[in-house]
Amino acid sequence: MDAYTSFATVYEMFMDNIPYDEWGEYIIGILKEYGIVDGIILDLGCGTGSLTRVFASRGYDMIGVDNAEDMLSIAIEREVTEQQNILYLLQDMREFELYGTARAVISICDCINYITEPEELLAVFRLVNTYLDPKGIFIFDLNTIYKYQEVMGDTTIAENREEGSFIWENFYDEDEKINEYDLSIFIPEGDLYRKYEEVHFQRAYEIDVIIALIQKAGLVFLNVYDAFTYNPPTDESERVYFVVQENGK
Repeated sequence: MDAYTSFATVYEMFMDNIPYDEWGEYIIGILKEYGIVDGIILDLGCGTGSLTRVFASRGYDMIGVDNAEDMLSIAIEREVTEQQNILYLLQDMREFELYGTARAVISICDCINYITEPEELLAVFRLVNTYLDPKGIFIFDLNTIYKYQEVMGDTTIAENREEGSFIWENFYDEDEKINEYDLSIFIPEGDLYRKYEEVHFQRAYEIDVIIALIQKAGLVFLNVYDAFTYNPPTDESERVYFVVQENGK
């Protein structure tokens, strides 16, 4: 089964603990530092559009890109319900295409960690460079090596609700820097439960490696923050935010 095919139906239920409004305000605060208070923003790996809708509600013209059709179906349903004008595109972020440029690009919820090959991540960065306005801003987050090694690696997370249950097993390979997520999802159907199984992979990247790829793509590295602060990362940062700029040439 393709990633997120069944997971999309319960994704928002299991992600309801994420404070998307707070995450959005943090990112908007950074954008405002560079004068981006309106205009087009591209959300790469938008999923069901939870964060995309936050930005739309703040007056930005949003484009959401994701390669999971079921995820985008949910995003479109929510958009219609909330009467927002968001353009959703079913595309792979490694080879996305737009009709024009954007003032900013964002990629949140560790979407970048899902790009497990550095060469493919370089391709993403080059595409971002292509579709950013001159001096446009690119903001993305990453789970850190520390988080995979010390917090998530070789742990099991489980949750049981009336609407469904899941078991989430993590296996981190320190040599390959790959974290494997084995997901077992149980959805009630009448008196029984149907079990779905999925496997996901994420890569842990060193900050220096990311900066090198940013610069190789022709972008300008501006800053990296410990998540939701304006402080530099520490050895125990679990998530970091990168701020990158189109070089304006």
